[in-house]
Amino acid sequence: MIGIVSYGTYIPQYRIKISDIAAAWRKEPSEVIGALSVAEKSVPAIDEDAVTIALECARSALVTSALSPESIEGLFVGSESHPYAVNPTSTIVGELLGIGNNYLAADLEFACKAGTAGMQAIAGLIESGHIKYGLAIGADTAQSKPHDVLEYTSAAAGAAFLLGREKGEPRRFSHGRVKIDMIDESQVIAKLLSYTSYSSDTPDFWRRDGIRYPSHAGRFTGEPAYFAHVMDAGLRLLAQTQTKPSTIDYCVFHMPNGKFPRDVARRLGFTPAQLAQSLTVDSIGNPYSASSMLGLAAVLDIAKQGQKIFMVSYGSGAGSDAFLWETTAALRQTQNSKLKTQNLVNQQIQKKTYVDYLGYLKQTHKI
Repeated sequence: MIGIVSYGTYIPQYRIKISDIAAAWRKEPSEVIGALSVAEKSVPAIDEDAVTIALECARSALVTSALSPESIEGLFVGSESHPYAVNPTSTIVGELLGIGNNYLAADLEFACKAGTAGMQAIAGLIESGHIKYGLAIGADTAQSKPHDVLEYTSAAAGAAFLLGREKGEPRRFSHGRVKIDMIDESQVIAKLLSYTSYSSDTPDFWRRDGIRYPSHAGRFTGEPAYFAHVMDAGLRLLAQTQTKPSTIDYCVFHMPNGKFPRDVARRLGFTPAQLAQSLTVDSIGNPYSASSMLGLAAVLDIAKQGQKIFMVSYGSGAGSDAFLWETTAALRQTQNSKLKTQNLVNQQIQKKTYVDYLGYLKQTHKI
């Protein structure tokens, strides 16, 4: 059984209140906050980018796992804000982690689901026996044009998931005609029971090469884009696993704002209680590729053994990846380790320093 061996997150300490952004543009703060259900968002420091954020959450995942960096044979970084158009984020992160040279590196782009696409790819490589451990990362300093509706929610954060095979299960692969069996000694904290995807050419959000800020289709990003893809991927996974929402303990969805995940959870048959723990958007906004992965990490921070977690990401353009996880007894040790090192998602959310709108513009290099 393939699953999560460890995970790490990173949220910059800086925040800006949505009311301060609204006031800068002479908008009524209560109307903006009510429309988006977001009170404040995370802001990167002036020297932070997708590379530094990916590195921080990857280091956290490695520390928790107690595995050596050399154990990683695959490293995929999903982001909308890779700092280089030509020069991979993944190899910079791999070099700084000390992985060595014998690993597969790749940068992924698919709007806000680039990170979960990496999780699927890593799971497939492990299941095929090609690699033993793989690291999938979603990291972004989300882009938004001043005075655009995206400015109220575009945030910064990262989440990294180290995937491996369940302890004691043979790992089979071939060298020529000789078959070799190896035992993976990892302890999976959440088993991957099943996954699926749903994709279409739905251009609800885009940014052409050389253009600094993304464009979007306004209300079109809701019904024919986000809801259609998340719903279809979610319903397909429920049917594929013959599972009902009532038998699942937690659900996680991509969070472009505070309203969309609550709405889609209700449509699929989940309760507010099943969703509540994952709603990091309420406190830090939408960190794009890290959004649903950060929500999953927040759930893993408090989940108990034997609980099922339903997760669906979303990326404009458009597509959704859906996963069903089941936690194991090994999760408790990871939770205790993260509690001691102050690396729980909620602890990172609470550690914050506010900046005003001018400071936000400076730190995001808009002025």
